[in-house]
Amino acid sequence: MSKSYRRYEILLPLQFNDGTPISDDLIGTTLKELRAQFGAISVETQSIQGTWSYLGQEYRDALIRVFVDVEDKASARKFFKQFKDKLKQRFQQLDIWITTYPVDVV
Repeated sequence: MSKSYRRYEILLPLQFNDGTPISDDLIGTTLKELRAQFGAISVETQSIQGTWSYLGQEYRDALIRVFVDVEDKASARKFFKQFKDKLKQRFQQLDIWITTYPVDVV
């Protein structure tokens, strides 16, 4: 019997909104938490560049992409919703972009 899986992708900032670099320790703590929760994670370490506006102010982001493939369960979705709030506070961000979509494991 096959299981249904989802991929959760998180864009983690490499700098605070004021441009100050985020320490490797904060990134490392985040990765360790995800690995402890789900057993495995993947990280693309090349910098992803983004720009966005909020209340008339433009922001530029440098980000890395972290992704986790997990069983498609309500408990995983609940975890990521709560984790997002934690990450927004940890990285002092207005928002943290987390997306999810189904994956087929062969």
